[in-house]
Amino acid sequence: MIEIRDLVKNFPGRKVIDGISADIKEGELFSVIGPSGTGKSTFIKCLIRLLRPDSGQILVDGQDIAAAKNEFVLAKIRRNFGYLFQEGALFDSLTVLENVSFGLKYLTDTPKSDYPRIVREKLALVGLKDVEHLKPAELSVGMKKRVSLARSIAASPKYMLYDEPTTGLDPVTTGMVKDLITDMRAKLGITSIVVTHDLTLALEISSRVAMLTGGKFVEVGEPAKFRQSENKAVKEFMEISHLSRK
Repeated sequence: MIEIRDLVKNFPGRKVIDGISADIKEGELFSVIGPSGTGKSTFIKCLIRLLRPDSGQILVDGQDIAAAKNEFVLAKIRRNFGYLFQEGALFDSLTVLENVSFGLKYLTDTPKSDYPRIVREKLALVGLKDVEHLKPAELSVGMKKRVSLARSIAASPKYMLYDEPTTGLDPVTTGMVKDLITDMRAKLGITSIVVTHDLTLALEISSRVAMLTGGKFVEVGEPAKFRQSENKAVKEFMEISHLSRK
C-alpha cells in the first residue's frame, strides 16, 4: 500500500501541498479531484518523486520514496509505478513498438527478443492490434491514449498514476479512457491513483474520492458518501461541475 504522512510541497511564495495524509490500499482506485491549479498534478508528481517534497513521508510498501537519496533506491521504487501523462508524452520519432517497449529497455532485464510479444499483449489489453509499425502522427487522439497506457503497463507495474487522463478529450474518447482505467484495475489488479478535475469520472470509477483544496484533503470518502458531503468546498465544486455539464 501507499501511506502518505504530513506531505508538504512549497513553491516560491506559495504552499501547494500543506500536510496531506492518506492511506491508499492495495487494489483500490483512489481519485483526487479539485479545480485546476489546486495542486493535483503536484501531488501525483511527489508520489513518484518527479518533485521532491519539502517534508513528510511517502511510504511505498514500507519504503519512504520522499526520503530516498540514492538514485538506485529511487529507481527501484519507481519500477513499481506506471504513469500516464496528461498529454500522453509519446516519442514522435519512435514507432508504437519502440514507444511501448521503452520502459522494458530501461526498467527491466527483459530480453529484447521478447519485446514484440509483450508489446502485442499490452496493446491487446487496451484494444489495439496491428499498429506496432505506426508512429504517433498516424494515430488518432484515442489511439494515442491507448498506446500511452500500453507503455505505462508494459513493465507490469503494481501502481498506476493517471494525471488528468480525460483533459481535452471529446465525450466518446473520455468514455473510452474511463473504461480503460477500470479495465486495467479489473484485469491486472493494479492499484490506481487518478488526479482529475472531472467529477463525473471520479465518482463513476473510484473506490474513494479525495477533494484537494487549500493544500489539504478536505473530504475523503466513497462516492456515495462523497455526494452527501456537507463540506462547503465540496458542495461548491459539485455545483459548478453540475452546471458545466448543462
